[in-house]
Amino acid sequence: MWEDIQAAIPLGFILSFMIGPVFFVLLETSAIKGFRAALVFDLGVIVADILFITIAYFSSYQLLENLSNQPGLYVFGGVILLVYGITIFFKHGSRNSSKIPIKSKRSDYLGLIVKGFLLNFINIGVLVFWLGVIIIVGPSLDNEPSRIRVFFTTMILSYFITDLFKILLAKQLKRKLTGTRIRLIKKGIGIILIVCGIVLIIKGFLPNDRFNIESRIENISY
Repeated sequence: MWEDIQAAIPLGFILSFMIGPVFFVLLETSAIKGFRAALVFDLGVIVADILFITIAYFSSYQLLENLSNQPGLYVFGGVILLVYGITIFFKHGSRNSSKIPIKSKRSDYLGLIVKGFLLNFINIGVLVFWLGVIIIVGPSLDNEPSRIRVFFTTMILSYFITDLFKILLAKQLKRKLTGTRIRLIKKGIGIILIVCGIVLIIKGFLPNDRFNIESRIENISY
């Protein structure tokens, strides 16, 4: 069991630093809205990951093949990210939006959880990632449910703890934020989401480009 934990920790650490929309929005939320807001947002992301892991566990390699033949799922997720990114870019693009936001209220936390969940959930690539992990790691764990639970629990905890350090570091930037800098950060996040959306849409129009996730996971795990 200790070997399973040791194998899961670096994967969780790497997962936390995978560059994507969630990565940048988490840092932005921490820098602008504070530690609690970012923590709540991250919990929504983790809930989506747990759901994906559950789906992946009760699925099979055949589902991975089916997803590769459903480019519309990538296009759908990409369009949502694209629209969301455009909205953020123009909504926070005016000088009127450069005021430093007030601290998040408890009533905002539910919205942050939903935001984190949806931002992660609409990216079908995340499900593909977890399917790949199950396919590669499962046999090495002898497909034993108890070992698989330990492995993925450790991986998620490692991911979450690493995110806590990221949130704390990003929070230190809050003291240096001015209205103009906040506006630029939000515009930058909008651009990143737009780019991620376009990448997903392009992926959807390239159905013959099969997933290479198994080889990637092999390179970083065993």
